[in-house]
Amino acid sequence: MIVVTGATGNVGRPLIQSLAAAGEQVTAVSRRISDVPNGVPNGVRRLQADLSQPETLEPALDGAEAVFLLTAAEFLANGNMKDVMEVVEAAGVERVVLLSSQGVGTKRHPSDLEDAVTQSGLGWTMLRPGNFASNAFQWAESIRTQRLMAAPFADVALPAVDPDDIAEVAAAALRDQSHASNVYTLTGPVAISPRQQAEAIGQVVGEPVQFVELSREEARSRMLAYMPEPVVEATLGALGTPTAAEQEVSPDVEKVLGRPARTFTDWVTRNLPAFK
Repeated sequence: MIVVTGATGNVGRPLIQSLAAAGEQVTAVSRRISDVPNGVPNGVRRLQADLSQPETLEPALDGAEAVFLLTAAEFLANGNMKDVMEVVEAAGVERVVLLSSQGVGTKRHPSDLEDAVTQSGLGWTMLRPGNFASNAFQWAESIRTQRLMAAPFADVALPAVDPDDIAEVAAAALRDQSHASNVYTLTGPVAISPRQQAEAIGQVVGEPVQFVELSREEARSRMLAYMPEPVVEATLGALGTPTAAEQEVSPDVEKVLGRPARTFTDWVTRNLPAFK
């Protein structure tokens, strides 16, 4: 049995579907049980647990062989991954797949979460995605109502990774022990700037999308409404002054899945109703 935390997220939902389609027994875990989508595949168990309170995870881990760990922003301030790993290890889980961040590899984010997992003694796989294609949801309302997209660093290009690709790599790592002790950097197939994203969305929608460039401070003010300040600063650094490694296309999605990573346009096309 495989436990998926963060079951309501852009990665958790397709991960659950992928595992269930492969015939795996899955437990979907969310901090609020009402948040777990009613449309989860038949046979998927839904349970409530909060990683900030690791003991609440114990019922979900009964009989689990592998666990996918996804931490919410609040966990960075209030949680302790070492405590989580103690509960996971005590339950007899064999391997853990952690959704980390490319920022750990580039030293923009601390390695505390990864360290707690790698030092646990369990089998582990690290997923380090870069810029998520689904970050474009933040512009969905303005694109839908005004055909307008506002973002900083208009012409700084980063490869945007499709969350479904992350989910498929996670499913492979959860099901196959050969991925143990691997760190996968997950990106899209080509770097794309915010201005180019607006153009791509406009092409899929069928109408031009006006692009407005925000200043760094304007973007910072907006992001602080839903992200902790250290994460905001690290994110703005990666978006505005990325390193060569952060702009590089990684081969890891194709290496694991045997096919090229999906493009940003692929992602927009599948999520067209949000922007139409």
